[in-house]
Amino acid sequence: MNGRRGVFLDRDGTILELVPYLHDPDQVRLLPGAAESLRRLGEAGWARVLVTNQSGVARCYYPLEDVERVHARLLALLRAEGADLEAIEICPHHPEHTGACRCRKPAPGMLEVAAARIGIDTRQSWTVGDRMEDLEAGGPLGCRGVLVLTGYGREQARGGLPSGWVNVDYVAWDLPAAVAHILAAAHSKER
Repeated sequence: MNGRRGVFLDRDGTILELVPYLHDPDQVRLLPGAAESLRRLGEAGWARVLVTNQSGVARCYYPLEDVERVHARLLALLRAEGADLEAIEICPHHPEHTGACRCRKPAPGMLEVAAARIGIDTRQSWTVGDRMEDLEAGGPLGCRGVLVLTGYGREQARGGLPSGWVNVDYVAWDLPAAVAHILAAAHSKER
């Protein structure tokens, strides 16, 4: 597939402060440097795609409309700082409540849908998140992965890099460090 490069980003604990089952737009807070990092990716020509599991919908904790309001607030905060996202993909399922699906991370469904719609070459792309399933979702598509130590990341990385970790190419303190690594890796590859 020929297409543009992209970065598939988790939401909570990666771009936004971690709030379990976030559904109130008033609780939406960007992590430090998140907007600037997304702006840098956009300026470098990378597609920026948010991919988020939202099992709170399947569990009936909140309706899909609350997720949409959270995303409207997120986009408003990003755009106020000159950043944006090309797409937002959500999985509102949970296997215990709705059965199996192809979109819930670590499955690659959300990434596949966004890549097809936007024209992303996943083999030239990255996944960034604070949990292993965020990175595992990109593995079957050829994406490289960066684990950030914000959100659940420190807990996930406790004890170092176990041999069972899948698709972890780099561990970064936060999203700005992850984006710096991705852009540097792309630059060195272009030489």
